[in-house]
Amino acid sequence: MSVPVIREPFPIVSVEKSSFKETYGGAEDIVMVFCTLIRTPEPSETCLVTMHPIGGTGWLPVMSQFARAGVHVLACDSRYRGADYALNMEKVTMDLGSAVRHAREVLGYKHVVLLGWSGGGSLSAFYQAQAEQPTVTSSPCGGGPDLTAAGLLPADAVVMMAAHVSRHGTLTEWIDPSITVENDPDKRDSDLDLYSGLIMPPYEPDFLTRYRAAQVARNRKITAWVKHKLAELRDAGRENEEFAFVTHGTMADPRWLDPSVDPNDRVPGTCYLGDPKVVNNGPVGLARFCTLRSWLSQWSFDDANACGPTSLASVSKPVLVVGNTADDACTPSHTDALFDAVTHERKAKVEIKGANHYYMGQPELAAEATGAVLDWLRDYDFPV
Repeated sequence: MSVPVIREPFPIVSVEKSSFKETYGGAEDIVMVFCTLIRTPEPSETCLVTMHPIGGTGWLPVMSQFARAGVHVLACDSRYRGADYALNMEKVTMDLGSAVRHAREVLGYKHVVLLGWSGGGSLSAFYQAQAEQPTVTSSPCGGGPDLTAAGLLPADAVVMMAAHVSRHGTLTEWIDPSITVENDPDKRDSDLDLYSGLIMPPYEPDFLTRYRAAQVARNRKITAWVKHKLAELRDAGRENEEFAFVTHGTMADPRWLDPSVDPNDRVPGTCYLGDPKVVNNGPVGLARFCTLRSWLSQWSFDDANACGPTSLASVSKPVLVVGNTADDACTPSHTDALFDAVTHERKAKVEIKGANHYYMGQPELAAEATGAVLDWLRDYDFPV
């Protein structure tokens, strides 16, 4: 008989002063982090705390597997659950901090380990770095929060699972550089248009170099416009107002069409959201809908703070990086960059052969991944 899994939902509610309301529902200045404690009837001294900036992690199959194996999971949603158009990564870091504190001080776990899955990887790394050695006094868009004064509690270890390097780094690798006019995506540079049928894989190294440089240039062009727009609002006496905009073409990474680019076992012509040509302008693409301040905090290549490798370089606690060899979202260069960034020897990297990003239809590989994490925790004397 399988071990019953208990799910206990609850909110963590706090008050935070803000110059304007940026999340839907509820009273102004009230922040709610919705959490689910996933456990079995057996007690545990160790809790995995997991949060994705916008996605819910609680119903991922691996979370129940962790619980059945004896380690409790606190799966938490940030205040921006499901809607990243106003997301501020520094405020999400505060949300994760409230969850870590709750796990320690209210739920009473002796050991708290950050489980950074997918986009939660760079968040977890950034959080741990700021909890150990806080340096960030404000979001790139200004107005706080000051993480050096936040009293963030460090976790005892960090697990990066199917994680990418950062939201801004990932967007820049995926953004379509052929779009030359931001409000008219049909105006394109045919020499950079992967989906025109004129440029076919495998791609030459010179083309990839030019393509990557053009992606960075487009990100920087949008950032320059964002800063100009914010300055216009400020100069007009409207400094607390916002402006919403659309970013077209955000799934045009050559690696989805050419398996020789950052090679792994993924299926060519697909990405984790389906057909990349469709996703490129679909409603769920990265950064599709955004606001000025949010762009600077989460998508700006040069301004955003929450970088996985940069953060891990200053983390002193043990770090495990788990990569999936058929991942169609977070490819080997990201896994390697995260692992290589850790400067101490209390680190390990595990690869799950044939696993896709979500372990979709792969329960045995999800079990292998959770088993690898649990073995690593035992190596560092975290009871599970």
